Amino acid sequence: MKKPLVIFGTGDIAQLAHYYFCHDSDYEVVAFTVDAEFLNEEIFLGLPVVPFEDIQSHYSSNEHELFVALSYSRLNQLRQEKYEKVKELGYLLASYVSSKATVLNEGSIGDNCFILEDNTIQPFVQIGDNVTLWSGNHIGHHSIIHDHCFVASHVVISGGVEIRPFCFIGVNATLRDHIVVGERCVIGAGALLLKDAEPDGVYIGAATERSRVPSSRLKKI
Repeated sequence: MKKPLVIFGTGDIAQLAHYYFCHDSDYEVVAFTVDAEFLNEEIFLGLPVVPFEDIQSHYSSNEHELFVALSYSRLNQLRQEKYEKVKELGYLLASYVSSKATVLNEGSIGDNCFILEDNTIQPFVQIGDNVTLWSGNHIGHHSIIHDHCFVASHVVISGGVEIRPFCFIGVNATLRDHIVVGERCVIGAGALLLKDAEPDGVYIGAATERSRVPSSRLKKI
C-alpha cells in the first residue's frame, strides 16, 4: 500500500512533484495545501486544496507525510521556512529520488529532497535536508551539499566540494574539486568556480554576445 502524501504548494514545482511522486514512488498524493491567504482554488490537479493552517484537522501527521514543493525564492529561505513549520507540526517530510538517477552514496540523503532523473551521485557524497537537484547533475565523490540548497540542471560538482546552506547553483556551472562554497552563494549559469567562494557571494558566468555577422550571411549551417 502506498503512503499518503500531501504536497505544500500549487505552482509549477508542485505540479512537477505531483507527477514524479505519482509515477515513480511509493507515495500516493492525496491533497495539496497552501497558506490560507494564497488559497485561490479548492481543487488542483483533481485533488483538494486545504489551508495549511487547518492541515492537521484534514490530514493528520499520524497518517500522512508532507512534501514542500517550492523553488529557490529568497535563496531557498521561503522553502526552509515552510519546511521548519511542517516539522514543528510533527509531520515526516518525504523525499523524492528518481529511479532514473544513479545514487551510489548508500542513501545519505536528507528529508524533503527532490532529486530528479539523470543525476549521478557518487560514493561518499552527503546530501542534507531540503535539497533540490534538478536533472542531469554530476555530484562528485566525497562532496557535501548542506541543507536548503538548490542545484539546477547539468551542474558539475567535482570531488570533495562542500556547498554550505542556502546556496543556488545555476545551469551548467562547474565547480572544481576540494573547494568550499560559503553560505547563501549564487553561482550563475555557466560559471566556472576554481577556488573557495566566500559567504553571500554572487558569481556570474560570461554571456555569449551576438555576432556582428547576421545569420543570413552564413553559407553553411
